[in-house]
Amino acid sequence: MLPNTAPDPDDDETGEGDELYEHHRIVVDRGQELLRIDKFLLNRLANASRTKIQAAIEAETVQVNGRPTKASYRIRPADTITITLPEPPRTGKVEPEQMDLDIRYEDAELLIVNKPAGMVVHPAFGNWEGTLVNGLAYHLANLPTGRNGEIRPGLVHRIDKDTSGLLVIGKTEAAMTHLSQQFFYHTIERSYLALAWGKFDDDQGTVRGHIGRSLRDRKVQAVYPDGDQGKHAVTHYRVLERYGPVTLLECRLETGRTHQIRAHMQYIGHPLFSDATYGGDRIRSGQNTGAYKSFVEGVFATLPRQALHARSLGFVHPRTGEKMFFEAELPEDFSAALAKWQAWRDSQ
Repeated sequence: MLPNTAPDPDDDETGEGDELYEHHRIVVDRGQELLRIDKFLLNRLANASRTKIQAAIEAETVQVNGRPTKASYRIRPADTITITLPEPPRTGKVEPEQMDLDIRYEDAELLIVNKPAGMVVHPAFGNWEGTLVNGLAYHLANLPTGRNGEIRPGLVHRIDKDTSGLLVIGKTEAAMTHLSQQFFYHTIERSYLALAWGKFDDDQGTVRGHIGRSLRDRKVQAVYPDGDQGKHAVTHYRVLERYGPVTLLECRLETGRTHQIRAHMQYIGHPLFSDATYGGDRIRSGQNTGAYKSFVEGVFATLPRQALHARSLGFVHPRTGEKMFFEAELPEDFSAALAKWQAWRDSQ
């Protein structure tokens, strides 16, 4: 069935990428004796059972020197072993709910869903109903691949509650793991559209800086440029349109950390338009008076959430090896806000 996982109650807008799976990379010591790989991993990995390790080997998510291995393989000195394991299920029951999901593609291994802004991805404290996972539990339980309504498809990445756009969902353990590895090794192609405050001097750029929980507010992510805390994070951006006080960007993620684009844009002085969490819900460029103030407040009302849309996803199909690419148009609120800014710019 769907994983009964519930994120931290204070983390209802969890990030994406490699945080839903456990990844390990081990280089075997040169003095290591020959030993079956399943026994070696059982000794090396905390909280990993023999059954879990054997299942990972069968799913070909344990690799030696870049190739899948067998449980009987005897490790050799200097072997490089990589392992991908699903995050252990946590407590909490997922209730299936019938809802109209905007499914852009579906086959036996995966589906692509276009999530609307305002929908929480995963049930958590204060959001046990109406989430994307509730809808997926209903949709997937009625597929013939289910057994007594119980199958285990699920998430390999997430986007924030008030971010719209595309998510890929694995419908089998093998698909979930294969897709998770693509996220972990940064071979997934992802682009976002973001409307940021301020004028950008250059047409493109890159933001680098570790991202982790803020020491002052655990619901906010902070950037640690010295790398003393958090996880490595890289965001590439390109200017698509300049509206004066705000700029439309295409952002491409090299990593996938919680609130990555939002935190990185705030860090370089360009918080996303209407992003209350990171200071973008007030005028950050232009005079905070008169007709301009009234205009901006009107655009805030049109787009009362961060101006961020997960526009595209590109990946290798876990079964066929085919290159897949999907793109989702801007939702109505985002498009309407851009139209207002364009009209304002043209009137100046």
